[in-house]
Amino acid sequence: MNFSANILTVITFLPAVGALVLLLVPGRDERSNNVVRWISLVTTVITFGLSLWLWAMFDQTNPGFQFVENFPWIGESIGYRMGVDGISILFIPLTAFLMPLVVLASWGPVTVRVREYMIVFLVLETLMLGVFATLDLAMFYVFFEGSLIPMFLIIGIWGGKRRIQAAYKFFFYSFTGTVLMLLAIMAMYWQAGTLDIARLLAFKFSPEVQIWLWLAFFASFAVKLPMWPFHRWLPEAHVEAPTAGSVLLAAILLKLGGYGFIRFSLAMFPDASALFANFVFVLSIAAIIITSLVALVQTDIKKLIAYSSVAHMGFVTMGIFAGNVLGVQGALFQMLSHGIVSGALFLCVGVVYDRMHTREIEAYGGLVERMPRYAFAFMVFTMANVGLPGTSGFVGEFLTMIAVFQVNTWVAFFAAFGVILSAAYALWLYRRVIFGALTKESLKGILDLDRREVMVLVPLAVLTIIFGFYPAPILDATAASVNLLITNIANVAVAVADAPAAVVAH
Repeated sequence: MNFSANILTVITFLPAVGALVLLLVPGRDERSNNVVRWISLVTTVITFGLSLWLWAMFDQTNPGFQFVENFPWIGESIGYRMGVDGISILFIPLTAFLMPLVVLASWGPVTVRVREYMIVFLVLETLMLGVFATLDLAMFYVFFEGSLIPMFLIIGIWGGKRRIQAAYKFFFYSFTGTVLMLLAIMAMYWQAGTLDIARLLAFKFSPEVQIWLWLAFFASFAVKLPMWPFHRWLPEAHVEAPTAGSVLLAAILLKLGGYGFIRFSLAMFPDASALFANFVFVLSIAAIIITSLVALVQTDIKKLIAYSSVAHMGFVTMGIFAGNVLGVQGALFQMLSHGIVSGALFLCVGVVYDRMHTREIEAYGGLVERMPRYAFAFMVFTMANVGLPGTSGFVGEFLTMIAVFQVNTWVAFFAAFGVILSAAYALWLYRRVIFGALTKESLKGILDLDRREVMVLVPLAVLTIIFGFYPAPILDATAASVNLLITNIANVAVAVADAPAAVVAH
């Protein structure tokens, strides 16, 4: 096998190979558990290194798919097709970057079924990477749907007291929407005669067919993202999931929906996307404002951050369906930034939960006196969550608001109001947990970040600041592919407008 030519296959399936190696580790004592942890860490670090190599070799001036692999698989209809462009390339390093941090974060807290825990996470990594790397619609469905199973196990086995209910709620919400997408995929094959994503992007579905296909894909992506009011599964899943599960759920799994909206809904069904744009704007503003108000009254730290994720995903959908370059680039940047920041916030919650075994806001206060390093790290990620200039959270929100302002000023106005609400709940949480007098006896012996926790949080903080001041690496990588996407959409709109009425109706 040519390593460079098959780099996507290596990156995607290396974690699964690591999971197979873990099955061969003998014993279940603490020594065996440490071997399992080290193998998992080494596997994820190598995968991350390869993803950086992929990014370094990526030609930013080429808007098409690169590192393409194309082999027959099941008959002539389903092929093993892999490739990335500017829309998908950065999600692979993001996923690979978070996995070593997730392993480190689980090093001490997870002591039960450690082997199974690491195996499930490595399998999940392969499935998530596969979503972004595949160029076959059937394979996309397998990776997309397959990611439900590891997360279902993570929540159901290693979650909190109500883990079973939360796991089933997560699974059935996601599965129901995805079944409709499967029906749409079959309809697309009957229409276009192929499941090759590159060929489907060039195929022009009729406006009537686009509407039904768009609605079917929307049912899946709206739940996965999740959009309001399809978000009901998310807060409970976050609260009951272990810390590492919450990190990947917020940082990567939610992004599968946003990626799907760009790759399929906007690119393949542009007429339907334009038709439903105002509908999506309404849901986006509802997500930004309503879930921010709900976050203000939460008493559980994790649930507050979960509702915050729903609100921030509202900026993503708003930017995507603005249908212009700034909007899509802003949405991509917002997804990447949110992956870093939300993952860090859930890790911060895990730090205090491991010490106090409670997530109730009332149980804390005055932590800055005992945990100054923790207070500083939490402050960085809180400011990024608010969208403070100089942090990565500002760039994505700013770009999406500029983009939507060009389309609908009222949507931009309400989105800006949502930013104010995000500052309200984020700063309220920070004040209640970090500042104030240290009066609770249970907190007077609490310890600051240890070396392992510093190793987890520092890289996230550094990226949050770097991409806040210098977003060019992200924007440059996505620019060519996004420009091509918007150009193709504009050409379709012109062609439809210039066509005779009878032809359009046909």
